[in-house]
Amino acid sequence: MTIEIGTPAPDFTLKNQHGESVSLDKLRAEQPVLLVFYPFAFSGICTGELCEIRDNLAAFNDLGAQVVAISCDPMFALRAFADADGLEFSLLSDFWPHGEVASAFGVFDPERGCALRGSFLVDTDGVVRWKVENGLPDARDLGDYLNAVKEISG
Repeated sequence: MTIEIGTPAPDFTLKNQHGESVSLDKLRAEQPVLLVFYPFAFSGICTGELCEIRDNLAAFNDLGAQVVAISCDPMFALRAFADADGLEFSLLSDFWPHGEVASAFGVFDPERGCALRGSFLVDTDGVVRWKVENGLPDARDLGDYLNAVKEISG
């Protein structure tokens, strides 16, 4: 079962593509955070989604929100992925314990060993204010992300 809107988001600390520890509590203390879970680095739909975020990152920054993408790939794969596609926002590795954070949000597929396409907007109080879940073959809409961020940023 996924995390519901209006409930507290589970805190976590994961390594980003540079090996730095990133904590949800610290991020959301500064500004709302859009968590974008995705199945696999270097896969077609995931690359398209994250490159679309990359190309529109200024819009998120202008609205005062931070984007963090999470997959169950190892940190070094995420570094190669970020470097190959110029992804400058944090890509977090939920590799070990495998899928623990994705499971906490209810978006882990144990049969495939990957995160599902779930996105959660967490406000500065740590509450989930918006979410969307798509099937593995279905890309999410960037406009939905931006509209949700606009709603909570006033």
